[in-house]
Amino acid sequence: MTDCGEDAKLEVKQASKEFKESENVAEKYSAMTGTKNSDVNMNVGELSAAFTAVPTHKSMKKIQFANQEEKQEFSKFPTKTGRRSLSRSISQSSTDSYSSAASYTDSSDDETSPREKTQVNSKGSSDFCVKNIKQAEFGRREIEIAEQDMSALISLRKRAQGEKPLAGAKVVGCTHITAQTAVLIETLVALGAQCRWTACNIYSTQNEVAAALAESGVSVFAWKGESEDDFWWCIDRCVNVEGWQANMILDDGGDLTHWVYKKYPSVFKKVRGIVEESVTGVHRLYQLSKAGKLCVPAMNVNDSVTKQKFDNLYCCRESILDGLKRTTDVMFGGKQVVVCGYGEVGKGCCSALKALGAIVCVTEIDPIYALALNCWNKNVVTREHLDRMKNGCIVCNMGHSNTEIDVASLRTPELTWERVRSQVDHVIWPDGKRVILLAEGRLLNLSCSTVPSFVLSITATTQALALIELYNAPEGRYKQDVYLLPKKMDEYVASLHLPNFDAHLTELSDEQAKYMGLNKNGPFKPNYYRYDRCSKTTHHDFDYVQYTHFYCNVV
Repeated sequence: MTDCGEDAKLEVKQASKEFKESENVAEKYSAMTGTKNSDVNMNVGELSAAFTAVPTHKSMKKIQFANQEEKQEFSKFPTKTGRRSLSRSISQSSTDSYSSAASYTDSSDDETSPREKTQVNSKGSSDFCVKNIKQAEFGRREIEIAEQDMSALISLRKRAQGEKPLAGAKVVGCTHITAQTAVLIETLVALGAQCRWTACNIYSTQNEVAAALAESGVSVFAWKGESEDDFWWCIDRCVNVEGWQANMILDDGGDLTHWVYKKYPSVFKKVRGIVEESVTGVHRLYQLSKAGKLCVPAMNVNDSVTKQKFDNLYCCRESILDGLKRTTDVMFGGKQVVVCGYGEVGKGCCSALKALGAIVCVTEIDPIYALALNCWNKNVVTREHLDRMKNGCIVCNMGHSNTEIDVASLRTPELTWERVRSQVDHVIWPDGKRVILLAEGRLLNLSCSTVPSFVLSITATTQALALIELYNAPEGRYKQDVYLLPKKMDEYVASLHLPNFDAHLTELSDEQAKYMGLNKNGPFKPNYYRYDRCSKTTHHDFDYVQYTHFYCNVV
């Protein structure tokens, strides 16, 4: 009993000690925060009143400065309010960066249309139209970062800028305006060209990059979130300018070429050639050629092997996931996905989604699927398909245009559109079913995310070489038709990028070259050779061969 009593006394003593220590900690904390213990002992009503009351602050002792310079130096540091504002600004910018994805511009900019603004760069020029010219410094940093992974294009710039192979060239371009495209534009300028540029997509422009280009002297007309009317206005401003007429066209999608044919056909009298990089644009060029309406030579760089494998296949394999994850936050393991189209883009998308554990099929639209993804065509996904889709189905597009999904059919009174975040709309049916539409049916990866600089280095180098080839070709080499980039140039683009992989090619001996019937300097493959990943059936490619066979039978 005595031991038990002593133990009880020790426990009480220990508890008393811990209580006093906790009081000391509380007093210490109160002293740090300027709160007394008596202030804590209030009832619920007093506590409520304390939260609603306006806080009062004791007057601060006036700070004495030795001189005016010291006072100015002190003023540079943010006040408590200033720090809070700075924190809010950083937080907001971070959020905008995430939601807008393809552009890191703070959406706190005013909503005034750039067409209604008068802006001037540091050189006094106003021959441009961008969101905010003041973002140029930030855009310049983006371009410098992109250059680090575009060493091949920079290498071409350094090798050729002394010769100025594009001296006298007046290039009008319509492409995505990103940091990587800016590296191409500035390469063309370094090689002697004058450039006027606009965007081929209303959502893919990086506003800060457009500002940086405008600041450097390039006449650029583009901003993120253009309307349809803005889109064509920007193209017109690039083409229709007094005292300047294009003699080369660089297009992505064919909209620029279409506009010139429609509105300014006389421009083609001086144009030496068209360079087109997309499936959509190339298809339109072949249609013009077949109809006998193509009046200048055109270079199809989309089907250049190096560009097609990296840009169409490998790039889409990475960027499809980037765009989907940024916009939906959805786990794709176990999801049922249908991909419409099994070209290089479709193959890349299938490969990426399957790697995440999705069940991937290449077939027509079916209501059981959780994700419907389609590549270039027209009305692939119709209103009938959309009506049959299950609740929560995600619909997106990896084709160039917005014709693949019949979005117009969803603009009806019985359907409600709810914008849940940038580039993400929930289309709600009368029964409450929701279909998630990304980027309003436009190109997902560049509207909702970004693409690797290395990939665009390959595309941009191919475009630059095509422009140089067409501009400098002797009369008669190219007729009014569509041509592939010469195989030797295609292989040269690949060789420029080998150092990025620490790869080195061994040179053929004279005996080897003679035996194979090749020039030691290339080209090493005939024009018809496509380096098709399905030309050999391996265990890795077997699923894709099945998909291709199935898709061909379905269609």
